[in-house]
Amino acid sequence: MATRPPIGLPKLSRRSRILLIIAGIFLGLLLVGSRLLSTYVNWLWFGEVGFRSVFTTVLWTRIGLFFAVGAFVGGLLALSLWIAYRSRPVFVPVSSADDPLARYRSTIVQRVRLFGIGIPLVIGLIAGSAAQNDWQLVQLMFNATDFGVTDPQFNIDLGFYAFQLPFITWLISWLFVAVAIAFFGALITHYIFGGIRLAGKGGQLAAPARMQLSIIAGVFVLIYAVDYFFERYELLFSTRNTLFSGATYTDLNAVLPAKLILMFIAAFCAVAFFAGAFLRNLQLPAIATALLILSGLLVGVGWPAIIQQFSVRPNENAKEATSIQRNIDATRAAYGVSADKVTIQDYPGRTDATGAAIRADPSSTNTLSNVRLLDPNILAPTFTQREGRENFYGFPEKLDIDRYTIDGKTQDYIVAAREIKTTGLTETQGGWINRHMVFTHGNGFVAAPANTVNSALQDSSDQGGFPIFKVSDLATPGPIKVAQPRIYYGELATDYAIVGGKNGDKPMEYDTSSSTVSYEGRGGVPIDNVFNKLVFTLHHAERNILFSSQIGEGAKIMYNRNPRDRVSQVAPWLTLDGDPYPAVVNGKILWIVDGYTTLENYPYAQRTALGDATTDSLGGVVRQENRTISYIRNSVKATVDAYDGSVSLYSIDDQDPVLKAWQNVFPGTVKAKSEIPAGLSEHFRYPEDLFKVQRELLSKYHVSDAGEFFSQKTFWNVPADPTEDGGSNTTGNGANQPPYYVLAQAPGQTKATFQITSALTLLNRAFLASWVSVSSDPQDYGKIRILRLPTSGSVQIDGPGQVQNRFLTTPEVAENRTLIQNPTVNVRFGNLLTLPVADGLLFVEPIYIQRKDANAFPQLARVLVSFGNKVGFAPTIDEALNEVFGAGTGDTATKPGENGNPPTSTTNPTTTTQPPPSNNGGGNTTPEMDQAVQALNAAIAHLREAQRSGDFTEQGKALAELDAAAKKYDEAKAKAGQPSSNPSTPGASPSPTPPPTGGG
Repeated sequence: MATRPPIGLPKLSRRSRILLIIAGIFLGLLLVGSRLLSTYVNWLWFGEVGFRSVFTTVLWTRIGLFFAVGAFVGGLLALSLWIAYRSRPVFVPVSSADDPLARYRSTIVQRVRLFGIGIPLVIGLIAGSAAQNDWQLVQLMFNATDFGVTDPQFNIDLGFYAFQLPFITWLISWLFVAVAIAFFGALITHYIFGGIRLAGKGGQLAAPARMQLSIIAGVFVLIYAVDYFFERYELLFSTRNTLFSGATYTDLNAVLPAKLILMFIAAFCAVAFFAGAFLRNLQLPAIATALLILSGLLVGVGWPAIIQQFSVRPNENAKEATSIQRNIDATRAAYGVSADKVTIQDYPGRTDATGAAIRADPSSTNTLSNVRLLDPNILAPTFTQREGRENFYGFPEKLDIDRYTIDGKTQDYIVAAREIKTTGLTETQGGWINRHMVFTHGNGFVAAPANTVNSALQDSSDQGGFPIFKVSDLATPGPIKVAQPRIYYGELATDYAIVGGKNGDKPMEYDTSSSTVSYEGRGGVPIDNVFNKLVFTLHHAERNILFSSQIGEGAKIMYNRNPRDRVSQVAPWLTLDGDPYPAVVNGKILWIVDGYTTLENYPYAQRTALGDATTDSLGGVVRQENRTISYIRNSVKATVDAYDGSVSLYSIDDQDPVLKAWQNVFPGTVKAKSEIPAGLSEHFRYPEDLFKVQRELLSKYHVSDAGEFFSQKTFWNVPADPTEDGGSNTTGNGANQPPYYVLAQAPGQTKATFQITSALTLLNRAFLASWVSVSSDPQDYGKIRILRLPTSGSVQIDGPGQVQNRFLTTPEVAENRTLIQNPTVNVRFGNLLTLPVADGLLFVEPIYIQRKDANAFPQLARVLVSFGNKVGFAPTIDEALNEVFGAGTGDTATKPGENGNPPTSTTNPTTTTQPPPSNNGGGNTTPEMDQAVQALNAAIAHLREAQRSGDFTEQGKALAELDAAAKKYDEAKAKAGQPSSNPSTPGASPSPTPPPTGGG
């Protein structure tokens, strides 16, 4: 039968071909040039921080994977297409005059190299691009380490499951993809060139087509047999049972043998396909395909379902006992909550205590004297308004908590770095030069004792209830000594900065109100040559970088300035905690970032969604990706210098096998534990995200018996945060209550230590079940303590939701019209702390108010305290404790103003205002007099702050407050029958001090 004459596509003119070539080159330059530009910029940055080996290792691994997988997938497709084309029939019958395949055949024949090379090339590029993202799997495979522990089923070291098995699974997946693409490539080619014909009864299949397709199908089924073999090991990560992870009774007794049976059936079917390629009979491959599908349904699905339904479910507690016990043991080991790391202590949970007993108990007094009243999630606006100084400085949305020893006393502080915040620039300030070359850095470290305020708040217009700031900056040395207070790297630094620029011979960078500075640190990438200027001009699409004459010799560009981003770049294998925090260590401001090593596959360990476990009501932190993990360790502490951006990684768990594997991948990047500088470990905090994961698991895995675990009768819950929605969330629904850092002495400790704590409630009940804490003290860092409370009988402790409800329904609180029901202020409930005191649990919650004014900010107004059924509600913690435990108990707490006064300017003020002298000689003070004294102290503090900042408007307000406070003091003394003695005020209006010339 004659074939139809080939019909080709119309030919392009020479001009059209040239234009297409030029367009292709231009497009290629855009795609490749952009990637090369980014690569060079990253290469420069990694050189700046001294981690270029990380960059090159990752880059070459990605390139190797790209070409290896791309060449394999594309090459196998090219080979399949070549065989199919070479074995095409010589004569191709035409089915009709309008046979559409004739046009395709003609086009392919005329451009056979284009199709034979172009299609595999495109497929290879796509495959290589996808595969290069899995560089971590490959590196872990070749740098694997042993755990020294074997799984309970196959007795294989856990390193196989952590490092080798994921790579094998990945490799099998790509084999499936490559063979499947090769099969469909051959199928389409044979169809186009007549090797497969659908016309006629049953169609026709040429011998070469049958042979090639049968062999490829046989290879596919053979890979399937290999996959069945390795799927046996993946059963140890099974999620068949919703209660626990790991191989269940059904998995071990039905699915596991089924995998072996199916493996042999698949191997037999592969042989059948190979045989069919040479026997000119399609019945054998067809029978093999039917057998494979049928056996998969019967043996792989049906038989396990029967076992589960009729054998396991009627006796599930007994059948699953072994698997549950394995899950308990593996989960405790994988998440660091094993018996050697967790101490569980039965705690009385008393609901009554006397003030005398509390005062006689050193543990209780140490805790009460350090009760934290300042909430770091609320006070950022207060820090900004009171200590932010210029509009281009700012603080993060969430402040941090750390501890410092000043004058021999260890105290927890609310801390923050005063960072540059270019988003705060006004429209006239926000030009390119100001944004990137003038306002380049922050100034200072701000801390406030967490357990006190300047004075008690008397009414909504009072200046009490504010933190006592301790500032260390260019103008004020402060009690926390900072040698270099300039901050170029921080959480608010979202844009690049160009440092070292000069306007003529004068430095450009704003330093103080009267001086500029030129950066002298080692941070930043040199940008004083034309090539680098051009590179960053293109990278940032900003021509000013190239043409600015102020970017000259010694100029540098700083980018990737966020501490968490910097650590993520140099250690891409770490999962980072969502809350970096600043610390002053040996005179330097360092950002500390916690790093976790994680695994997805740890045999029998509970699989946990990281994002869900770490999400709570806390704002201002980076949320974790919601990926599944079954192993986590806080093996690395990273620091970022706020001045020069240098990054250091320190191992704090040298025995972690996952860390060892990554150290093999990137040798020399993680320093040993012995190299941690003196003073740094004193500021290590037990990380929040790790604690959140562990408390979620401890709510179940404090149970050690499989039968009790199956019944779930003693499970716990992480309670909802009752302070959400204005403190009205008492129903137990909503986001989890976040853990809290406190300085307290838990039972079993010999002193007050800095620790992270959380309360846990009974499963789906509001009563407390336990109190969990983890120490951050260097001597017992990471030691988990659980106080287990009585959950039956007459003694049951109210949970956070119930306590919050009691707070809101207490008459003194509900009827307080000057605070709770005041329409001119917004009321915010602070963190509800749970603290062990006198064999019971004390609940403390600060209440903040914020006037409904654009320039207002939160101030501590009242303190709520609960112990048992008693509630204290007062302006100060000592008064609230006295209401609960009786007079004298509050003496153990820190009173307002006791932690010192706000730091003063380096310029001595001329105002000589002093508070009234103490009444030691004669007469007794009254509550009205005490309140007047507190108001005087607050007014004086306000005046000093206003003088230091040079704000004459605020100075006027402070003087008015001072005058009013003095009058109140005189009135109070008159009522008490004591002679009037005004505090010394230089006239009606003392002369304000001029602002310090060095202030910034």
